[in-house]
Amino acid sequence: MKKAATAALTQFQTNQTDYDGVEFWSNPERTGWLMKQGEYFKTWRRRWFVLKRGKLFWFKDSMVTRDSKPRGVIPVATCLTVKGAEDLLNKQYAFELSTRTDTMYFIADSEKEKEDWINSIGRSIVQHSGSVTDSEIVDYDSKR
Repeated sequence: MKKAATAALTQFQTNQTDYDGVEFWSNPERTGWLMKQGEYFKTWRRRWFVLKRGKLFWFKDSMVTRDSKPRGVIPVATCLTVKGAEDLLNKQYAFELSTRTDTMYFIADSEKEKEDWINSIGRSIVQHSGSVTDSEIVDYDSKR
């Protein structure tokens, strides 16, 4: 494996320390299937995603237990944007998640799923970025 490819992957590699203390197997904020584009080979793979306490985990299957090992984890505090990417990828229900150095692409199963993931991840980015207090967070999903 080339050095550049190895360096690019390190941001999203799973280390035990990336999820120590986060019980991803119980009471997650959001879970569901998404298609994720691979880091090296740009093929699309269906993965089970779990958003909890500022971390987005992914697994090969949906049977997530205490013993499950995530295939990857993204600390959302490192993310700058989450937005639709249908025009960019020319794929329906696509969205992107960007950090300073990387952009990951996902495809949801429906428009509603896409919007729900964007809203949940966006809210988590705001909550965990440290730039606002809890009292400043607005829940855009709640009816006024």
